[in-house]
Amino acid sequence: MGKAYYKKILENNKKWVEQKLTEDKDFFKRLENGQQPPLLWIGCADSRVPANQIIGAQPGEVFVHRNIANVVVHTDMNMLSVLDYSVNALKIEHIIVCGHYGCGGVKAAMQNNSIGLIDNWIRHIKDVYRMHKKQLESITDFQERWDTFVELNVKEQVTDLAETSIVQNAWKNGQQLTLHGWAYGVGTGIVKDLDVNLSSNNDLDEIYRLNF
Repeated sequence: MGKAYYKKILENNKKWVEQKLTEDKDFFKRLENGQQPPLLWIGCADSRVPANQIIGAQPGEVFVHRNIANVVVHTDMNMLSVLDYSVNALKIEHIIVCGHYGCGGVKAAMQNNSIGLIDNWIRHIKDVYRMHKKQLESITDFQERWDTFVELNVKEQVTDLAETSIVQNAWKNGQQLTLHGWAYGVGTGIVKDLDVNLSSNNDLDEIYRLNF
């Protein structure tokens, strides 16, 4: 599969370019002039959850950050840099944290098996489990518990996102910015809106509110 696969994806790129130019001869020229996406997507690195395809977006419409289990960690300079640029330079108006059912990272956080270096990343998700342990362990069916944990993890990450100084400062300055939480069904292709939508510092617990 190795060399043949590599050659195939290069050929696929050429076919994709030809298709786009057939549809719109100026497609790439417009992209060359810059980007102004209205949306930042914080999603899982899972190969089955491609941000643009899920929402039918074209190149240039979605700014994307992905990591294992769509986690927002306040000391993650990669995530914070993406967030800062998208909010303060691109002036995006929506941020979606999108988890997905069947997430391996979330499943690992429900168990105690050591996987390797990733154990340290999974620990952040275990914190979410600890916070909701009573609710989760009241669910006897494993699949239902796993699905619920996926949703709870998304909700907590949206809250963590709102607590960043970047988002709080944007809200303080009157910037139009709303945070959303979704869960994607890999087996259905359907997004579930988890009805967690934050758009103001007033949505935060007082202890997290920063005075600028």
